[in-house]
Amino acid sequence: MAARTSPTERQKRLGAEVRRMRTAAGLTGEYAAGLLGVDRGKISNIESGSRAISPERLRTLACNCDCDDQAYVDALVEMAQPAERGWWERYRGSLPAGILDIAELEHHAVRIRSVHLIHMPGLFQSSDYAQAVFKAVLPPLPEHEVALRLAHRLERQRVVEGDSPTPYVGILHEAALRMQFGGRKVARGQLEHLLAVSEQPHVTLRVIPFDAGSFPGAGQTVVYLAGPVPQLDTVQIDSAHGPEFLYQETQLSKYRTQLDWMEGRALSPEESYDLIRSIAHQL
Repeated sequence: MAARTSPTERQKRLGAEVRRMRTAAGLTGEYAAGLLGVDRGKISNIESGSRAISPERLRTLACNCDCDDQAYVDALVEMAQPAERGWWERYRGSLPAGILDIAELEHHAVRIRSVHLIHMPGLFQSSDYAQAVFKAVLPPLPEHEVALRLAHRLERQRVVEGDSPTPYVGILHEAALRMQFGGRKVARGQLEHLLAVSEQPHVTLRVIPFDAGSFPGAGQTVVYLAGPVPQLDTVQIDSAHGPEFLYQETQLSKYRTQLDWMEGRALSPEESYDLIRSIAHQL
């Protein structure tokens, strides 16, 4: 199989886990190459995500690394299975790769938690609201790219819709509720959409009111994507140059603590619903 020129974030993650497992066992790359019957360069490519590893070779490596966490190994093997082309691949070459990586990671997450301080969560944005957000980008996006990003964002919402939606806990700061992207009418429509979404059993929305005071973190959006086992969780944060993906255990622990802290300061789901409805009525 030819090497990939641009591995996805999920493919890079599998490679990183292979490297972690190998180094934790004290195996050299040369030893792993001999064990799997490939040359040393292919091991480097597997660990960078630019080359696939077969499920059979992955199990062989895990066995020789004395990895006895069967759930973890099974989850890695599932990641290594040849996958059907995801819907997001239709946008490859037209939208930045990081945006497509978000969609792929959301698709495979078993639970999602997030903190949004300025914008509504992308998975719950109305069409008008999302369009207003994309038109506020600098430098301005051309109309055709606004349309592409809007179509992609609405397709992303599949993960919280349908017969098997992903459980979602969203923490919103009151500031995000009062921001009027697109004007009063669009903002009111967005809040009404949020109220309807929050009534679904798999969605929990909680608001941090202004009077809750200070909070930890630098004020960025944080999305915590839970994997099939805790070792495969991923944190996605926004930055000026695009999304960043974090998965070192110290980073995961830091953001779990931050999310727990903010949930502890947030209003109950019922109180949050009432506040969202009150703000919508003021618009």
